[in-house]
Amino acid sequence: MINALGIEATLKESGAAARTHDQHHRSSPCDGGSFGAAVTLAEVKLTDLATAGGCAAKYSASRLEELLRGFAPAEAENLLVGLDPADDAAVYRLDDERALVFTIDFFPPIVDDPYDFGAIAATNALNDVFAMGGVPLLALSVAALPEELPSETVRAIFDGADAQVRAAGAILAGGHTIRDAEPKYGLAVVGTVSPGGVWPKSGARAGDALYLTKPLGTALVLGGAKRGLADVSTAVRWMRTLNLGAADVLRKLAPNAVTDVTGFGLLGHAHEMASRSGVRLLIEAKQLPALDGALEAARAGVSTAGTRSNRDYGAVELGEVEPELVELAYDPQTAGGLLVSLPRERGPALEAEFAAASLFLARIGTVVEGAGTELR
Repeated sequence: MINALGIEATLKESGAAARTHDQHHRSSPCDGGSFGAAVTLAEVKLTDLATAGGCAAKYSASRLEELLRGFAPAEAENLLVGLDPADDAAVYRLDDERALVFTIDFFPPIVDDPYDFGAIAATNALNDVFAMGGVPLLALSVAALPEELPSETVRAIFDGADAQVRAAGAILAGGHTIRDAEPKYGLAVVGTVSPGGVWPKSGARAGDALYLTKPLGTALVLGGAKRGLADVSTAVRWMRTLNLGAADVLRKLAPNAVTDVTGFGLLGHAHEMASRSGVRLLIEAKQLPALDGALEAARAGVSTAGTRSNRDYGAVELGEVEPELVELAYDPQTAGGLLVSLPRERGPALEAEFAAASLFLARIGTVVEGAGTELR
């Protein structure tokens, strides 16, 4: 069965989906608490059905590194980017002029509004293509949803995603949907890029300047909002912002390395850029841009399991930095901005181009010879 968006509605059984109808209505997968017999999923917030939301639901970076260690990547002459080293997306060369960029990304709800959830999940997946220097072409939905969710809720998730795919210049052409007690949504995305225009995270060079194209703190703000410490509207707006405009400007200036900052936090992704490039990244803590309410939430003790996992990943040297800025630098981001490394002499031109396009940009550090990452 295909709905109006071309989403395949064939439902497969899974271990979680095999629960009875009554079990769906009785207990929350978050904490095992009771909803009560009279409460239906139509009355339950999306985030109440998730054990972790957004990119904070990722496997820890250190565990992924362990699992993939020794994994033999496919040897193919035209596989330009695969697992050795891993990057934001795979890239496969078709000919001298064209290569395919392929990625998949999905996660549980990070917000309760279903349209926003679909839009944020789609943005997060599409941004992987932009991070490789590519342009999205085609997307397929990946959906795992409780069958009892109201049809209007499910449709709003799909509509939010479709709007973002269209804004990215791509087509949402179908997908696959299964039953699951915990909602999850995302996209598999195919894009195109010139083989010579791929932006690897392994290309940073000593003498580069480091830039960030979005402020940090999505998990802090969302956690703070649950305590009445922050308003989520600005964070939601940023999570729904595609990295399309930033990527369009960057293409004019040929960056050496780019990655999008998501679940591993700024320091986790900086660690990957430094280690795979064979350089040292110096990040200035006081130059880190923060979402409204993020630092206040950190000072109030807000943190996440994702942040704790990120602290275990990679060797990061910490100078005399305020604790809230350390928390910000480790905070897992959802649909975050691009971390850009480009020759220092091109920095003024980059800043001027971003300003002319009314795009956000913050210079946060430099690249030097050596190894590791330092927050100072």
